[in-house]
Amino acid sequence: MVRRQASAPLLANEDPRDSFDDQERELLQQEAHNQTKRERRRLCLCLGLAVVLASTAAITTIYLLTRKSSLTCVLIVVPGRSRNVIMMVSDGFGPASQTYGRSFWQYQNNYTEGTQTWLDEILVGASRTRSSNSLVTDSAAGATAFSCAKKSFNAAIAVDPEGIPCGTVLESAKQLGMLTGLVVTSRVTHATPAAFSAHVVHRDMESEIAVQQIGDYELGRQVDLMLGGGRCFFLPNTTEGSCRTDDRNLIEEAFNKHNNYGWKYLVQNRAEFRDLIKEHDKLLPLPVLGLFHPSHMNFEIDRNPELEPSLSEMAQVALRSLKGRADNGQGFFLMIEGSRIDMGAHNNDPVAHVHEILEYHRTIKVVRDFVKRNPDTIMISTSDHETGGFTLGLQPDPATYPDYLWRPEVIAQAKVSTEILTAQLLAFHAANPAPAAHSAGQDQTQQQEAYRRRVQNFIRRDVLEHGLGIKDPSEDEMTFLANPKTIPNDLLRFLGHAISRRANLGWTTMGHTGVDVNLYAESSPEGGERILEGLTGNHENTDIGDFMVSYLDLDLPSITERLVKYVPCRFYPLAHSLAAFSADKWFKRQRDFVVFSTKHSLHEETGH
Repeated sequence: MVRRQASAPLLANEDPRDSFDDQERELLQQEAHNQTKRERRRLCLCLGLAVVLASTAAITTIYLLTRKSSLTCVLIVVPGRSRNVIMMVSDGFGPASQTYGRSFWQYQNNYTEGTQTWLDEILVGASRTRSSNSLVTDSAAGATAFSCAKKSFNAAIAVDPEGIPCGTVLESAKQLGMLTGLVVTSRVTHATPAAFSAHVVHRDMESEIAVQQIGDYELGRQVDLMLGGGRCFFLPNTTEGSCRTDDRNLIEEAFNKHNNYGWKYLVQNRAEFRDLIKEHDKLLPLPVLGLFHPSHMNFEIDRNPELEPSLSEMAQVALRSLKGRADNGQGFFLMIEGSRIDMGAHNNDPVAHVHEILEYHRTIKVVRDFVKRNPDTIMISTSDHETGGFTLGLQPDPATYPDYLWRPEVIAQAKVSTEILTAQLLAFHAANPAPAAHSAGQDQTQQQEAYRRRVQNFIRRDVLEHGLGIKDPSEDEMTFLANPKTIPNDLLRFLGHAISRRANLGWTTMGHTGVDVNLYAESSPEGGERILEGLTGNHENTDIGDFMVSYLDLDLPSITERLVKYVPCRFYPLAHSLAAFSADKWFKRQRDFVVFSTKHSLHEETGH
């Protein structure tokens, strides 16, 4: 039999020199065949790029390099027409979620089953999602695969498996003189945007991520437009509502001219956002920092349009502004993330999840319209992973023959997310404590009965009926929700499952899964389809990073070299190897890690 390393049997490479039976030999031959197909796809990408770029007089030389039996396409490009890349990440969005979003959208609008979404029309392949240390990735490693074109360990933010910083496509684009942008609905310091704009050994180091994002690291400010949530990580810990571990006021630092970060404009709500656009001919002036919420922006179904812009609105303004502010031949790189698709799935909340999907579809339409109107522009859309183990067609009672259906009409009755309902229920319990049990008696009994009715009326009317459209709660459901000691995560999951069961929707986890995810792409009309042939089929997530590097002729190794020279400790943990590093040990061992810090010093992260 084939020998495998005992330490990582699922991830270890098999040794073909060992003896094997006929079945294993056949599998090895199949792998060789698949490798050949991958090489042909890369060759197709190289030739496609050559054809298109040659037509713009932008390409001078093509090298096809063989390294470890893999084909690498290196393009030597001279300045020509500007090229733009829009990388879209639908966090936690698996194939079942796309089916769910499409079917619900068709139901809402009374469309026929053949009606396609804006994503369906541009499906080109699939992306594999494993990280360097697990068959199930997290968002940090997933985004690092896109940004650095490298596999890394779960929780890694733009560092390699040894903790060494790796240059990102955004940083390299900026060094080439391109404009850059990040548009998200999470905190801007969250895993996906962080992996394009910072380098730390753990995603939870958001205080440090924010420091680098404003420009306080070796490369200086790299982002020209940054829109999302997460204001709390830019405020000193002496301020109410701050999330920082220190007393640095990053908003003041970002706009202090003596620091030379170059930030010019700050917007913190929709009104300021709208006014700034009006004042500058419908374009955002750059560089601009938009922090629209202390933490993550609200779910789309809960969003107050007077306070927060939507993802599609931010994307439209960002595209228009980056194009309008770019000099001739400059081009831009923009990463747009539908961040909260993932969070709705983490909560097992089908209501928040589907409305985030629909808003992502609207954003896709905005971006596709832009791509069609602008030469030398490519949009790629994929997910870092699937979340929730989501299923359409749940069989609630395994003892009975299943009904082959799911019910969009149930989801259509819901008005808010389970996140909002959980907060309301916790607030109600806090404001309405149960009467103290002093002694048995008629008054005590009346008080307890009045309390019970008040609680049940609130749960039945405000939470279930008005919130989720549930009019038939069971006695067990009412009892569970009436318990003031129930913890928030249990409430979230319980409410999500209550409506999911009624809609015949299922969840297997509140975390991530390891399935492949869909890959979508769109290019401007003039010959771009040939380039996109390089994305057809099934790819490793790092191939998407390689694709962007080739298309924009980026030099990630030179960025990495600058970062490594700056950090003499090379990001290695002081006391433990990263092979043993895991998120559940982070809080116990955070003092053992040196953080990639400011240009002034290296310091230890000492609280979280």
